[in-house]
Formats: sequence, C-alpha cells, structure tokens
Amino acid sequence: MIPFVDLKSQYAGIKPEIDAAILGVLESCQFTLGSEVAHFEAEFAAHSGAAFGIGVNTGTSALHLALLAAGVGPGDEVVTVPFTFVATVAAIRYTGAKPVFVDVDPETLTMDPRRLEAALTPRTKAILPVHLYGQAADMDPLVEMARAHGLSVIEDAAQAHGAEYKGRRIGSLGDMGCFSFYPGKNLGACGEGGMVVTDDPTHARTLRMLRDWGAERKYHHVMQGYNYRLEGIQGAVLRVKLRHLERWTEQRRAAAARYDRELDGSGVVTPTARAYNRHVYHVYAIRTPNRDACAAALATRGIQTGIHYPVPVHLQPAHADLGHAPGDFPHSERAATEVLSLPMFPELAAEQAAAVVDALRDFAGGSDVRTH
Repeated sequence: MIPFVDLKSQYAGIKPEIDAAILGVLESCQFTLGSEVAHFEAEFAAHSGAAFGIGVNTGTSALHLALLAAGVGPGDEVVTVPFTFVATVAAIRYTGAKPVFVDVDPETLTMDPRRLEAALTPRTKAILPVHLYGQAADMDPLVEMARAHGLSVIEDAAQAHGAEYKGRRIGSLGDMGCFSFYPGKNLGACGEGGMVVTDDPTHARTLRMLRDWGAERKYHHVMQGYNYRLEGIQGAVLRVKLRHLERWTEQRRAAAARYDRELDGSGVVTPTARAYNRHVYHVYAIRTPNRDACAAALATRGIQTGIHYPVPVHLQPAHADLGHAPGDFPHSERAATEVLSLPMFPELAAEQAAAVVDALRDFAGGSDVRTH
C-alpha cells in the first residue's frame, strides 16, 4: 500500500523531539495558550515574514477572526473562489457577510485577477484569495485592486506554509494571512490548530481578544468574542515541526519534480507552477478527464489518492441559497471533475513514486514512453 499521506513515518522520524515537547507541557500544566504557544506564534510569524502571530484552534477560526478584525459583518460582501474547501466560504458566512465568487485561472486554479473587478460592488468589504494546493495566487493585481477600492485582503494560506510569491512568503502579502495546522497539512499539529499572521498591531490586538472571549485581560471583556484558543500541546508540537519544515518542503518539491519528469507525455496534465512562485506541494493534483476510473485503477494497485475537490462550493447543497447553478463558474466546475491528488509527503520514496507513475502510465496506455 502506498498511502496518500504518511503521518506515521513523519512521527517516527522526530519521535524523541515530539515526545519531549508534549511531556514538557504536561509537566508545566500550561494546557491552553501558555509559553509554548507564545513562542510558536513568534517563530511562525517570523517564518512567514510577519510581525505578529495569533494562534487559534483551527484554520477556519483563523479565517473567521481575520474577517471580523477587518470589520466584515452583516450586509457586507467578501470575494473569494468557489474551488476551495468549504471552510473558506463558511467563515465568510459566520460573519453574516455574503460570499461572492470569482472563477479560477484554468491553469493554476487560484483566483483569476482578470475576473475580480466585475465581482466588486459597493458592498464589497474584503478579498479572500486561496493559495491552493501549496501555490500562491497571483497577489500583485489582487492587492492593487483591493487598495484602489479600499478593501482588505485576507489570504487563505491553509495549504501553503512556506510558499512564496515573487520572493515573499505568503501570509504577509495582504492585511492578514490565515493558516491551518490540521494534521495532514505541510505543518500539521497532533490535532487541530490555526494561526493568523499580520503586520498590523491593531489587528493583532483585536484577534487576541476575539480568540479569548473578547477579553483584554482576564474577566475584562471589551467585545463579544469566542473560545478559539490554541492548546499548549499543539503549540509545543508545532514548534518542533517548524524546525523541520524547510527540509520537508524541499523533499516535497523534489518529489513533485520527479512526478513532473516521469509523467511528461503520460496523458495526464501535471500541475502548473508559476515561475515566480515557490510551490510547496501540499497536494500534487494531476488532471485527467477519466478521473474516477483513474483513481479506481490506482486503488487496484494499492495506491491511495484524493480528490480536492469533487464539488465546487457554489454547487454544494449547503450553499444553494446563494442562487448559483451549473455553468456559472466553468473553470472551477471542470477542475472538480478532473483533479486527482497523488501520494505526496516528505518521506515519499523514489520507489513509491515510480510505482505511482507506472500505474498512471499503464492506465493512460503510455507505459512504453516511461523513462527514469
């Protein structure tokens, strides 16, 4: 069996460090927030090129609080993409605002800047681009448009820890950047976790209060807040893993380059990585018009795959009240029928990747052109 993600191998490689970190929290009894979280916030903010980091309990909470800190509320609109995990849109709706969709670029599957201006209205309050699969959206034109219209830019960076856009780390390109530390992410907790990074001290102060019941200090609540605090054990685990993130990222990029080479001419479309981006390959998603049959064929060879994502958000029953129909966002809809995520994790062995490539080439009928 070739797993889609191999968290057991990751843990085995750093077991003594992780075990010591968890034991330290158990001994300190700083289970919620505490010094390990504070240290991780500073370290991850620095890694992201931002001044402040505010740890929260999930990536969804990070998006929710960032939107609130930007002043988003009922009657407002937030522009995002329909080809994303549903949490992006859910966070907008938590604030009472309306999600407004812009279709994706057909190659990168990130927000198409050429379509943005047509989606803006007098009610638009923020733009929420998604750095999908580990690659940054084309941020310069998005930020330029936002500044021209007085809008906030909040980056959904849940899949892109350490990714770069024109030499700058994502998360620091807009007003706030939101990260998830769900276990399968490039930087994953042993449970749930998230963070907002920002250079704005006012936003940072507001975010810290919002995550902890709106309290400026204990039992002094200056706004209506939430119980979105990051646990101490997760902060300690993430501090350990952050020290390994760059090595893991380069291993992911090497695995992606191997896939790129060996799938050339195979009949499947490999990911498009813009030259000005540092893609960190949270997901390596190929495209094929026979996606479901391809996934089934790989499964018979003991190869796990994933689909990110099979139904764009505008066609999800949960969001039918937004009034969209098939055909509204054709690039997102086509991608949803074609994308297939291959095994991708830092410990992916060359032999495992070769087996995946063999299976794909056999499925596509092109095994005779395989080279090593």
